Amino acid sequence: MTIRTEPMTVNVGPQHPSTHGVFRVRITFDGEDIVEVEPVLGYLHRGSEKLAEERNYVQVVTLTDRLDYTSSMINNQAYCLAVEQLLGIEPPPRGKYLRTLTAELQRIASHLIAVGFFVQELGAFGTPLMYTFRSRERILDLFEMLCGARITVSYMRPGGVFSDTPPDFWPALDQFLEDFEGELEEIENLLLNNEILMVRTRGVSPLPADVAINCSVSGPVLRASGVNWDWRKMAPYDAYDQVDFDVPIGSNGDNYDRFWVRMQEVRQSLRIVRQCIAQIEPGPVRLELPLVLRAEPGAEAYGRVEASKGELGFFLVSDGGVSPYRCKIRSPSLINLTITEHLLLGWKLADMIVSLGSVDINMGEVDR
Repeated sequence: MTIRTEPMTVNVGPQHPSTHGVFRVRITFDGEDIVEVEPVLGYLHRGSEKLAEERNYVQVVTLTDRLDYTSSMINNQAYCLAVEQLLGIEPPPRGKYLRTLTAELQRIASHLIAVGFFVQELGAFGTPLMYTFRSRERILDLFEMLCGARITVSYMRPGGVFSDTPPDFWPALDQFLEDFEGELEEIENLLLNNEILMVRTRGVSPLPADVAINCSVSGPVLRASGVNWDWRKMAPYDAYDQVDFDVPIGSNGDNYDRFWVRMQEVRQSLRIVRQCIAQIEPGPVRLELPLVLRAEPGAEAYGRVEASKGELGFFLVSDGGVSPYRCKIRSPSLINLTITEHLLLGWKLADMIVSLGSVDINMGEVDR
């Protein structure tokens, strides 16, 4: 017997820890089925782009840390690439390798957070999250050795990196890589073939490749839908043209594939880190540049990277002054939110929480 129900509109969220207080979804339910979706955002707006136009080129680095604050090293990298393109300069080889190495460590740390909270939203009571946080803390320890900071690092600079590695960094990195192999295998054994995880995620909220492309999504969300696109391969920057790695590709574009792609990318990042250790050579880590940088009037540049959540780009315009005349940030979390309706319509409330977690958004770069 069919029971007639009246549609009900409710506000849901925040659920994911990166959406606390600044993101909600207005959903219309017919029973438990989602029939209408409207993401509501904009509460966090920090004015990062406008603030960048009031600071000199080096000072802007600190603003980039606070975009996706789980991926600050990579944010630094994208901005510095844009400034270097604007000035027509290139970092020394050691600086490039240190950027690549730290960016991949940051990618591992970011994916560990994404996976840990994704499984938490499935109903796991803390254990997988603590496993991923245990390994992430080790990476943050390494960042602290490099620059004295753990989250908002400001390690990279136009022309290279802030400083060379201290002597005890390399033994600590080797120890981390040795220990993390066992830790990662433990996480994989716990999750990859977990029956509950697979039942709750396989076939749920699939995103076809054509929809993903039309919505301009990028990163693991795009690759989970079967699209082989990674800026580290398509337009290598820093030392990515010197290292070998594979690009994990999903087939169904569902919640499981988005989770699986991130797990595989952690393995590939480890490969890149080890190659950087083997190939890096002594030398300067940063160009000798003026304390205050100026670009030619009218110069424009777009620096992009393959960030942990997708394509992160900085578009800069110069008027010859000490600050960018215009700064525009292409943040992957904002663009990836365009698929919200495609993911949620027709599914249920319990699926909605997990599906949003599979996208891995950070409101710091959405409401920038």
